[in-house]
Amino acid sequence: MKRTSRFLTALAGVMMIVFMAGCGRKAVPSVQKSSFGRMTDGSAVDLYTLKNKNCVEAKITNYGGIVVSLTVPDRKGTFGDVVLGFDSLSSYVANNPFFGCLVGRYGNRIAKGKFKLDGVEYKLAINNGPNHLHGGLKGFDKAVWNAEPVTEKEGSAVKLSYLSKDGEEGYPGNLAVTVVYTLTDSNALKIDYSATTDKPTPCNLTNHTYFNLSAGTTSDILGTELTVNADRMTPVDKTLIPTGELKSVEGTPFDFRKPVKIGARIGDKDEQVQFGGGYDHNFVLNGEAGTLRLAAVASDSASGRVMEVFTTEPGVQFYTGNFLDGSITGKNGIVYNKRSGFCLETQHFPDSPNHQDFPSTILKPGETYQTTTVYKFTVK
Repeated sequence: MKRTSRFLTALAGVMMIVFMAGCGRKAVPSVQKSSFGRMTDGSAVDLYTLKNKNCVEAKITNYGGIVVSLTVPDRKGTFGDVVLGFDSLSSYVANNPFFGCLVGRYGNRIAKGKFKLDGVEYKLAINNGPNHLHGGLKGFDKAVWNAEPVTEKEGSAVKLSYLSKDGEEGYPGNLAVTVVYTLTDSNALKIDYSATTDKPTPCNLTNHTYFNLSAGTTSDILGTELTVNADRMTPVDKTLIPTGELKSVEGTPFDFRKPVKIGARIGDKDEQVQFGGGYDHNFVLNGEAGTLRLAAVASDSASGRVMEVFTTEPGVQFYTGNFLDGSITGKNGIVYNKRSGFCLETQHFPDSPNHQDFPSTILKPGETYQTTTVYKFTVK
């Protein structure tokens, strides 16, 4: 309780303000649909622009369920796009390191692309060293989802749906997935995930947005301050597969229980930092999984932007863009170098199907997978 109190105290002084600059007092929540291009097979891809009464704007495409842009104000009321990405569909199709996308059927890694379920061994694509990553060669990030605007009390919203067929990427069962993005009038992007299946199957959905709260005015995120509400993390081997241990963050570079600049210890000689080439690790969130609670807070001192992350999930993967190498040019001609953005991917733990002591990710017929994550923006 004391640690939780200290964590909450760190948020003191953060205030929510309403920005009306540039859109007038009559702004109302809205969803606008426009074309984003076509796939090579002729499938139409659309872009849904969500706006709230404060002029905050989120653009979502039904290709991969990608958050293409998220425009929020700084302390002066100047709006900026705080997510990494591309200007065109063709760039997302050709060379996307998971910018902004929905990830499934299983977010994160599964060791050697194998797991056993009810006595049957399933083999998945090996697409990350010796392991399976983010659903395989054609995961949910590369699917064209069905999409439609929906009415939500909290704000403007778009509902995405996708049927992952039995055997897709090696996974058992027909998995029917629905994801609703809602842009609320409290300047939050809320993501509600749900899924059902006709056979037992692993299910671990997340969003892989890369954030840079400076909105591109700084080339990296090393000066961003981060707080993570976690007393423990899951250490990994050199291929980034969890060992099965739940390790205390006390006295390690993974202690973010008080605000720490991301770059303060990212070059530490700690073995775990070295394995990840920086941070690419799952944190075991405090509090009861299944309840919406504060997971993390990131803040940019220059702009004043603050992002609070709330989730019902038991964990969050903190990733610092270690594999970005300057070979990708993104929106507005910006070159994405190493650590141009950071991710806070809410999730169940990596490789859970192979760790009986981890919270289960097995979804069974008759059950409904249901999780919620909220990225809320304020200033200080």
